[in-house]
Amino acid sequence: METPRYGRVVLKISGEAMAGKQGYGIDPGVVTSITSQIEDISKLDVQMAIVVGGGNIWRGVAGSAKGMDRATADYMGMLATVINALALQDGLQKQGVDSRVQTAIEMRAVAEPYIRRRAIRHMEKGRVVIFAAGTGNPYFSTDTTAALRAAEIEAEVILMAKQVNGVYDCDPMKHPNAQKFERLTYIDLLNKGLAVMDATATSLCMDNKIPIIVFNLNERGNIMRAIMGETVGTYVGGELIG
Repeated sequence: METPRYGRVVLKISGEAMAGKQGYGIDPGVVTSITSQIEDISKLDVQMAIVVGGGNIWRGVAGSAKGMDRATADYMGMLATVINALALQDGLQKQGVDSRVQTAIEMRAVAEPYIRRRAIRHMEKGRVVIFAAGTGNPYFSTDTTAALRAAEIEAEVILMAKQVNGVYDCDPMKHPNAQKFERLTYIDLLNKGLAVMDATATSLCMDNKIPIIVFNLNERGNIMRAIMGETVGTYVGGELIG
């Protein structure tokens, strides 16, 4: 097998992706699909961390829009990400993949507290680390968490697993004529207002020169293809190698 292009990656999985076609909750079939792909990758010399959202259970922004205190709503969203992280850990265990959940909000009965050096050590030992509870602070998205953790652990790329196969100029679900971008710069994301990740996350990636690959999670094998350096989805920022 060819040598992977990236040796340490952050995989960002949206909460909505965890729900599958049912649109809410956790779809066991989706969890199995994701974890079986990660099991294939675990056989390579690739260190992986995962950041998972919680939108399939609760969205802080939505709660705030309906009158709830924003900070309270965001903390509820952080707890939702922990539920998803534990579901992924259970799925990885069934695949025989060793993993650890680290949370930004301490809850020692179910997970380790986030400690940067411990997370790196876990990955060096071949364990998948799942980062949950966001940054531990309200007003920050899990996209920002992915960018922050990627910078902290010196990841080489962020793999953004979406429900569509890349970045488009408008919503391809609503507009059949939407045009897909093969490659974009960080500034393109900010200036065009493309809904890939929020501005804070984009700026973090730009400042730390962390490329982003946006691809369709539902197409089996795409995680592996992205790690191997194959053309998949949309590549944002940085320079392609080779």
